[in-house]
Amino acid sequence: MTKELSSGHLLWTPDAKAAQTGQLADFADMLRTRTGFDWGGDFQALWRWSVENDLTFWDIVWDWHGVIGDKGTRIIENEGAMPGARFFPDAQMNYAENMLANADDRLAISAYREDGTHVRLTRAELKGKVMHLAGWMCAVGIGRGDRVAAYVPNTPEAIIAMLATAAIGGIFSSCSPDFGIGGAADRFGQIEPKLLIACDGYSYAGKPFDRMDILRTLADALPSVTHTLIIPFLNAAPDLVGLPQPEIFDAALMAAEPVTEFTPVSFNDPLYILYSSGTTGAPKCIVHGVGGVMMKHITEMRLHGGMGSEDKLFFFTTCGWMMWNWMVSGLMLEMPLICYEGNPFHPGPERLWDIAEAEKLTHLGVSAKYIDAIRNAGYRPADSNDLSALRCLMSTGSPLSSEGFDFVYEAIRDDVQLCSMSGGTDIMGCFVLGTTVQPVHAGEIQSRALGLAVDILDDDGKPVTGEQGELCCTKPFPSMPVKFWNDADDGKYKAAYFEHFPG
Repeated sequence: MTKELSSGHLLWTPDAKAAQTGQLADFADMLRTRTGFDWGGDFQALWRWSVENDLTFWDIVWDWHGVIGDKGTRIIENEGAMPGARFFPDAQMNYAENMLANADDRLAISAYREDGTHVRLTRAELKGKVMHLAGWMCAVGIGRGDRVAAYVPNTPEAIIAMLATAAIGGIFSSCSPDFGIGGAADRFGQIEPKLLIACDGYSYAGKPFDRMDILRTLADALPSVTHTLIIPFLNAAPDLVGLPQPEIFDAALMAAEPVTEFTPVSFNDPLYILYSSGTTGAPKCIVHGVGGVMMKHITEMRLHGGMGSEDKLFFFTTCGWMMWNWMVSGLMLEMPLICYEGNPFHPGPERLWDIAEAEKLTHLGVSAKYIDAIRNAGYRPADSNDLSALRCLMSTGSPLSSEGFDFVYEAIRDDVQLCSMSGGTDIMGCFVLGTTVQPVHAGEIQSRALGLAVDILDDDGKPVTGEQGELCCTKPFPSMPVKFWNDADDGKYKAAYFEHFPG
């Protein structure tokens, strides 16, 4: 499709019936029944309503999705306090239970490595492995509130480990094995993990990287670790000498009695610890709560993304980027996750697009830098791959240029929805992202996130339109960090988010 190349020009228009069918329309029906509000197919009207009536919005999101758990009676305590507001303070739930509902023979994970290894797990198989690993964790003394540190590649074992940790009420924290000893120890050392899960190595661009020496050094730097669980990646039988009470991942699963129930936790209990970049000092340990993560991802995947159980989600990420945590939440939609571990250009730039074709992907997520990289490499997926199933291409990590927008429609698919997103580790999601019912213009992001009072503020803290300023969210929302780890008086937390503008 030929288009005039200029910033802001129209690239994609949704189907005329998009607002009348699918996830948004279904949610709007419940909204109209419960409140009388009719969005009339206008997403921005829905956004305004969701911000003006945020407590009702989040309450209905819980019911509409069918969150498994006890919602309790209160929607919020300390209403309006930033920080200090707590959504659903009486709620009890379990993240893993919500991810693993209806564990049948449908596909849960399809995972690829750059060497061609391909593993598929059904929902029943995934739940079985999760419950066995959770049983092993309990047997070695890991329980509610304990931290599990994972130094792992993007393989099914990483997802299994995360869900097993959540199943027993533990707190999961991960980084990619391409982190050196300094980066990993600076992060994990602050949270005092009881269990270290790690791979023996990884490969990138066809080159193996053994990590056993680094792993021993890392374990020595973490005196809180009582057990080590090793995922063989390079060698089937890695040398475990020098590790605290080591066990091989599959052997632990086979030997353990599975847990039969999920541990109920509070909505605001910690689920994840993620990290700031550490460019201005030691990385900040950002704690995200069980319920906040779920509620944010429900709105982003279902209401903004239009995703459902018939779709397939693939986000190219490592376990050191919050998009991995985001992707895992796709399991609550009973939607298959497609994973890839390795160099996206190995053996060539077609690698991810071959997977997209083979899996008949509906939703593919990459970084803006990746789109620029394939554009600069001269690779045009539309010329060699059948991407007819692809409805949405997500781009994040940095701003996508207007030229990048144009490239997507010229060289990838001319009728795909390009969803540019921006948010991050701090909120485990997006401040601004796409919608299925609004057009896409080059160089622009479609909408502010539902339920988030996002504004651009000038130097005086006043909202501005059409001008540069500071992106701010001026009302509480569920996926605000619960706290920073080791920040007893919330001093670091307040300094990071609440001191730039008074009030």
